[in-house]
Amino acid sequence: MTYDKTWGNRLFDWINGTLLVLAALVCIVPFLYVLAVSFTAPHIVAQGGFILYPKEFSLAAYEYIFSTNTLVRSMGVSVYVTALGTLINLTLTSLLAYPLSRRHLRGRKWMMLGIVFTMLFGGGLIPTYYVVKSLHMIDTLWSLMIPTAISAFNLIVLKNFFQQMPEGLEDSAKIDGCNDVGILIRIVLPLSLPAIATFGLFYAVDHWNRYFQAVMYINDSGKWPVQVLLREIVINASSRIGDTSIEEMYIQPLTIKMAVIVFATLPIIAIYPFLQKHFAKGVMLGSVKG
Repeated sequence: MTYDKTWGNRLFDWINGTLLVLAALVCIVPFLYVLAVSFTAPHIVAQGGFILYPKEFSLAAYEYIFSTNTLVRSMGVSVYVTALGTLINLTLTSLLAYPLSRRHLRGRKWMMLGIVFTMLFGGGLIPTYYVVKSLHMIDTLWSLMIPTAISAFNLIVLKNFFQQMPEGLEDSAKIDGCNDVGILIRIVLPLSLPAIATFGLFYAVDHWNRYFQAVMYINDSGKWPVQVLLREIVINASSRIGDTSIEEMYIQPLTIKMAVIVFATLPIIAIYPFLQKHFAKGVMLGSVKG
């Protein structure tokens, strides 16, 4: 069925489209600037001005950041922490969310109350540090994964997702001789791929962008994730990466910063398109009912 749009509808569509384009530009232009500066010759960047495309193409900044294994080593640490940390997050969150989604679980309401309590109140920075220290995780990569193994918010949403599944599936599986672990692995998780993919993305982005915990708990620079190295470069552009200073390489510190930002951002951006189709569906399905 078709109908002619009124003047008011056309005006609304035009205003809405204009606002969406402006919002898109606000998001895209900074990325274009970072990308353009990273590929621009240092002497052009030194002249100042706003750059949206490389006026003189150069790979000097990328050649510099790859001149030592410091950035590559930090990238390896970030990949390791992100992959293993996300696996731990999804495993523990699923193992806790599934039993909490079963209405016959004794003490379920008290458990949920305790989980919600952690969203409102926390021990604070110093008590958390002493807990990590008492568990002998200082200066280990476990300190970047174990203290944040379960997100209370993600747990509640995933519990709601599991709760929406028909109870007949569980009853049928039990009749076939399947136990609770088998039901979770063989039935619940395969049917929950949109939610698992969504929260996997949430956890992965959180691990990839994490630097404060690394600054607090990691003393060995060889175990720094890439975000900590990026922070050091941004704070002190003339600091050393590896064994050579920026001044010795005659490269503008700004191009170094932008090149590292591009290098640190691309991996997590590359993952998103593969999970995009699950993203909205997974969040909405888990947020319909309480």
